[in-house]
Amino acid sequence: MSKLFSSLCLRNVELANRIVISPMCQYSAVEGSPSDWHWAHLGSLALSGAGLLCIEATAVTPEGRITPGDLGLYSDANEQGLAAVLRMIRAVAPIRVAVQLAHAGRKGSSREPWNGGKLLPQSEGGWRAEAPSAVPHAPDETPPRALERADLARLRAAFASAASRAARLGVDAIELPAAHGYLLHEFLSPVSNRRADEYGGSLENRMRFPLEVFDAVRGAFPSERPVGVRISATDWVAGGIDGDEAVRIAQAFHGAGADIIHVSAGQTTPEARPVYGRMFQTPLSDRIRNEGGVPTIAVGNITEADQVNSIIAAGRADLCALARPHLADPNWTLHAAAQLGYTPQPWPVQYLTGKEQLERVLRRRESELLGTSTV
Repeated sequence: MSKLFSSLCLRNVELANRIVISPMCQYSAVEGSPSDWHWAHLGSLALSGAGLLCIEATAVTPEGRITPGDLGLYSDANEQGLAAVLRMIRAVAPIRVAVQLAHAGRKGSSREPWNGGKLLPQSEGGWRAEAPSAVPHAPDETPPRALERADLARLRAAFASAASRAARLGVDAIELPAAHGYLLHEFLSPVSNRRADEYGGSLENRMRFPLEVFDAVRGAFPSERPVGVRISATDWVAGGIDGDEAVRIAQAFHGAGADIIHVSAGQTTPEARPVYGRMFQTPLSDRIRNEGGVPTIAVGNITEADQVNSIIAAGRADLCALARPHLADPNWTLHAAAQLGYTPQPWPVQYLTGKEQLERVLRRRESELLGTSTV
């Protein structure tokens, strides 16, 4: 059996295979609540056959949104809206569902990517972003408001409240994003954290608030369901997080109770100089998993079923997350099963005729390549 289709248990939650649909912001919510777009988008991904579907970055406060169109889980209306979407998902598919509880930090109050992604001024419906230090993400942006101690308590409570809402919604898992230049990563990275108190300076101090937030989320979510953390294992910039620090950060979260670490990279600053390529972040996952002894999710330009198999079989990660491939092909996992000849992969009964035809077409192509009789 292909490693892609082996199961994995995280606490009491069993994933049918090793494919995770990454959280992908859609910037299409209304006051934090899902719109018709989310019904169509998440409904299609629910039928994908993947082991885990992670709902996009879902802000724990209005100011924690990246754009005005971000999902949120800070109000009763948000919770009711997501509850309806989740009822739809549960009614049509057995897929496990996670939610990423997020705060954008200094990247908040931005325009949608298709509108340039620049800072949205308050005069046009934006808000003053907040961050560990009054250091803007880009030099031409308004500096964020530096968080005070009372703000830290407020945000810990907001994360815990959102985790309690997620528990009531019945999601199977939570992912906490401490990556990509958003709030918790801003505390972790010396590029964005210039604080002089116990939350800045040494790595231990920079980890303090993210770990406090993790503890608040873990304490508010049922113990039988997993909580993972996404990190940027390198900032791709001199003086930023890299190497040994990334391993120590992963180990600290794992030691605090994180069940798995989603290993990404970069997006801390426009000055970063990433090195792209096929599966380019997998070595980061490999190091954290094997040097740090921490279960990981590999992500980043993983596009083929054979790549997933090789990563899992070689012990470089426990799960593989794919984002853009699922935008191009929401049924990526079902198609991978047919390509690999893994016939036990369940399909929706309404789609079984499509499964049979796809398998026949693939067998015919294989026979033609081998020069044998067609099927």
